[in-house]
Amino acid sequence: MADVNDRIAEIIKADDVVLFMKGTPLFPQCGFSSKAVAILDHLGVAFGSVDVLQDMEVRQGIKAFSDWPTIPQLYVKGEFVGGSDIMMEMFEAGELQQLMAEKQVAKAEQ
Repeated sequence: MADVNDRIAEIIKADDVVLFMKGTPLFPQCGFSSKAVAILDHLGVAFGSVDVLQDMEVRQGIKAFSDWPTIPQLYVKGEFVGGSDIMMEMFEAGELQQLMAEKQVAKAEQ
């Protein structure tokens, strides 16, 4: 388990915003992942993604890493934020926008 935790930690450090999801941003493979991508796209932030369907070790490992049972999972500057429902609640309350601004997250290239 240490190996997968090390891999996950490296992935999270590689980008300001990382979304562990089912599928890719262009082809999400579940509604929750699609909603998460739509929120990040709407915010206009640059983000990395990991398709957990392509790596079963990461798919299980990320759940233990964050102590969160579902996917997608959002990390901002190395900190676990939550899944798509939490993302939506934070977005609707303006908290996700505020978090991105406070953490000085890079904007996506147009």
